Amino acid sequence: MQLTVHVKPGSRRGPLVEDTAGGLVVHVRERAVDGAANSGVVSVLAAHFGVPPRDVAILRGHTSRVKRVEVDA
Repeated sequence: MQLTVHVKPGSRRGPLVEDTAGGLVVHVRERAVDGAANSGVVSVLAAHFGVPPRDVAILRGHTSRVKRVEVDA
């Protein structure tokens, strides 16, 4: 399944996934430096959906806060 997620890097609330009317909001503690936030997003979404991290892929938005993500469930 493909999802659009809004990422909040460097969040004190993270790691957390919120389901809002606008889609999923993913709070991660990692800063957006050298792909650390992207790694955090993958691990948080994998834990949220109960799949291994290898089954979560960022398709678009590697440098953006709005990302298109695919989860193989």
